[in-house]
Amino acid sequence: MRLSDLRGRHVAVWGAGREGRAAVVAIAAHAPAGLVAVDDSANFLTLPWEGPLAAAAPLVTGEEGFERLAAADVVVRSPGVPNTHPWMGELRRRSVPVTQGSALWMADHADRTVGVTGSKGKSTTSSLISHLLTAMDRPNVFGGNIGVPLLDLPEAELYVLELSSYQCADLTDSPRVAVVTALFPEHLDAHGGEREYYRDKLNLVAHGPRTVVVNGADPRLAVELGDRAAVRAGAPDTTHVATGPDGTPWFHMRDAPLFPRAVLPLVGRHNEGNLCVALAVLDALGVDVVARRDSLAVAVAEFQGLAHRLTEIPDPSGLTFVDDTLATSPYAAMHAIDAYEGRPLTVIVGGTDRGLDYAPLREHLAEREITVIGIPDSGPRIVAALAGLPAVRTEVAEDLVAAVGLARKLTPAGGVVLLSPAAPSYGRFRNFEHRSEVFAQAVADTAR
Repeated sequence: MRLSDLRGRHVAVWGAGREGRAAVVAIAAHAPAGLVAVDDSANFLTLPWEGPLAAAAPLVTGEEGFERLAAADVVVRSPGVPNTHPWMGELRRRSVPVTQGSALWMADHADRTVGVTGSKGKSTTSSLISHLLTAMDRPNVFGGNIGVPLLDLPEAELYVLELSSYQCADLTDSPRVAVVTALFPEHLDAHGGEREYYRDKLNLVAHGPRTVVVNGADPRLAVELGDRAAVRAGAPDTTHVATGPDGTPWFHMRDAPLFPRAVLPLVGRHNEGNLCVALAVLDALGVDVVARRDSLAVAVAEFQGLAHRLTEIPDPSGLTFVDDTLATSPYAAMHAIDAYEGRPLTVIVGGTDRGLDYAPLREHLAEREITVIGIPDSGPRIVAALAGLPAVRTEVAEDLVAAVGLARKLTPAGGVVLLSPAAPSYGRFRNFEHRSEVFAQAVADTAR
């Protein structure tokens, strides 16, 4: 289904956040017979619905919203509406077509798009791809889950998109190059279970992409892909890290050394894998990675990394505060913790409680000396899951601001205070950016 297919039809947009607002504006331009917006989760964090938005589509809240959805010819849901929402089940039972802005956009732009998803690494990898393409004289527009709704993107010859599992779920077209960086259990409450999450995530590659690029070192991804044709970055026949001519680790394209690992300013082995995937994508798009390795090395060295992903905040105390608010699962937090191995570490965990199993985090920290501070809502449960580990000190704080103050007292000089929540931000924050703002402000305020 394309945006143009909505002309003359009654459309209901479900969700009044950033994605819902973009959908209303885009759909209104295609002259639907009727357009309404529905928000069943309005609260004190909800932004005003007024001006041109209200003129284009009245906003309906509460239980009345379902009747407006059920009466529509097409429902366009925001990514934040989970598959497990009871209204979704009833809409399916009534055979009401449900799609998303990402699917409507992709139907018109798939052949010009690199789409990147993954349980971890999608933000950094998509940013790297966009950055390196620009350095290789391949202009592109970057957007998606990183903060710019697809329906707000300008026209361009090439797009690089970060796509969440929610955005992938309703796609009926795959991007030209479909990229998957990692696969482990995430967002199970929204998808309905582990199997459903994998299905929705891998829907990105299910509709005829020209090329599939994956992280070949990810074990779950290997199982789920089976023998499907794909470029498996990290393997010797494509981009990988191996000993270089000076005896240190280098990035390679097959048997050709490209540049030293030290050129990449991002910490952690997982970021080596992210760059391998990015380089494999450039290769798939026709960039001669070997011939242009010197220019690529300069571009890699200049890459600043993402805000909210292992972003270090200067502090006069000598402590290193690190914003890793995008780490919304225990596996992502584990990678972040590993990046600071060898330094005294306090990690702040907790957020929206989706019922995730934190046993993998417990196993990962079994031999680690670390302080863990839990904040609502899931923090106390995470702390309880770590009980009894001999070298793990646990505390609970009433909120993120209190946790930062407590971390200052508990972390030894020269140590690291890491916000890597292992949980999403929604409920107590508008979004992950808001959580980062609160963290940074708390760091600044407690430094005085």
